[in-house]
Amino acid sequence: MIKTKISVITEIRKQHKKQTKILFIAENGELPADLDKKTRQYLQTIIDNDFKGKTAEILTAYVPTGSTKTKVVTERYILAGTGAATDKTSERIQDNLRRAGGAVSSAAGKAETHELVVYLSDLVKKHGAQAVEYISEGMLLGDYRFTAYKSKRDELFTGIRSIVFLSDTKTAEIKKAIKRAQVCAEAVIAARDMAHEPGNRWTPEHFAAFARNMAAETSLYCTVLDKKQMEKQGLEGILTVNKGSDIPPTMVILDYKPDTYKTTILLVGKGLTFDSGGISLKPAFGMQEMKYDMCGGAAVLATMQAVSVEKPENRVVAIVPATENLSGGSAVKPGDIITHYNGVTSEIVNTDAEGRLILADALSYGVDKYKPDCIIDLATLTGAVIVALGHHRSGLVSNNDELAERVIAAGERCGEPVWRLPLDDAYSKQIESDVADIKNVGGKPAGTITAAAYLHKFIKEIPWVHLDIAGTAWEFTEKEYIPKGPSGVGVRTLITLLRDDVLSEFGKQRRSKSKKR
Repeated sequence: MIKTKISVITEIRKQHKKQTKILFIAENGELPADLDKKTRQYLQTIIDNDFKGKTAEILTAYVPTGSTKTKVVTERYILAGTGAATDKTSERIQDNLRRAGGAVSSAAGKAETHELVVYLSDLVKKHGAQAVEYISEGMLLGDYRFTAYKSKRDELFTGIRSIVFLSDTKTAEIKKAIKRAQVCAEAVIAARDMAHEPGNRWTPEHFAAFARNMAAETSLYCTVLDKKQMEKQGLEGILTVNKGSDIPPTMVILDYKPDTYKTTILLVGKGLTFDSGGISLKPAFGMQEMKYDMCGGAAVLATMQAVSVEKPENRVVAIVPATENLSGGSAVKPGDIITHYNGVTSEIVNTDAEGRLILADALSYGVDKYKPDCIIDLATLTGAVIVALGHHRSGLVSNNDELAERVIAAGERCGEPVWRLPLDDAYSKQIESDVADIKNVGGKPAGTITAAAYLHKFIKEIPWVHLDIAGTAWEFTEKEYIPKGPSGVGVRTLITLLRDDVLSEFGKQRRSKSKKR
């Protein structure tokens, strides 16, 4: 996939004449004022008859600009609807703009046009320069394609090479908005690319290599624990899941540590590079999708890519426990008992409930080593969350109302909605074991919640949010900027949280509690 170059101009130049022009128009909206009179009249006739301006509606028109002896010379215009001008919520307007941007990329792909000129003046006057961020984000994400294993890639449309935004106002603000969109979109694309890789091409060592390469090019610190180091540290949850595989596990840590900071944020992502279920074998149908069981880890590392560019004021630590879960001769068996990093013992009732085992070690290790002020983990953890919420919302479980509200708000803002589920003591009772401290499944009822209750045993009293993305990591609600397959979900939520700086409060709360003691 090519990287799109984005620039801003204040007037159309000769080299832009042959490029496809993009017009974003609301329902009952008007054409941009900076179009020439003949073009406006021609397009207005088309709009009056064939275009309503509904969200993501697309109409491609060819405007005559002259003629030769053999043909009429035209310019291609793509009209994209941004929805009702009466939409009141900023979240709805933002997503309408993303969807419109994604629809433009799809139309560009069908027309196989690589270079676009976008008229912005009216859009910026109406929604501000920030609108360009959402339009750009939608266009970049909507242009996504994964063709790494297509043997005839040269015959395929490679994507949009150039987007030129035309505006005679607020150009400095527009450039900042474009940069934000590029950073966010590139992170999401990185997560999608990782998820698309097959299990034989994306192993725990590939997670480690990705992190090492990122650290080598940025100010991030990278630590990778190998199998021997895990054995020394007592990370038995990860080691146990890995027993059925010939490929060794890794635990990848990326640390963004400013010279001065007051809050430490811990991000943990499940990195199951392939999950067969182990001895508790999954059905064969659909098992190929279990290469996506590492989408939480991909989201966390991709977020750190954005962190390395934007350099927030807070410390951000990301941990990805990575392994396969296979049924080799040494694989963990139902009934086995293990001891996690923090000393909690667990009875393995079902080897296909492995994600919580590796996350438990990563969470308790992160708590012990980095003393975070708040924690967010992402994991394709349970099929139960799909039963509860389908493919339209991620499940959220938390021990802290304030943190949960901030994550919910960030998800709404960026178009990655979540739904909170309860976490009462009654659910924790479902995972009590007769022979160990806890067991790794609590029966069929409330499977998403009991999985979170398991993780809750490993974060002490630190504010924590668990996001179960099993229903949204792939086959997420299909939108113009969200393709079939891996969605990169979670990346934009985390980036939004860090950009809005709504997590610093948890560092202040912890310092306040420490003073009282």
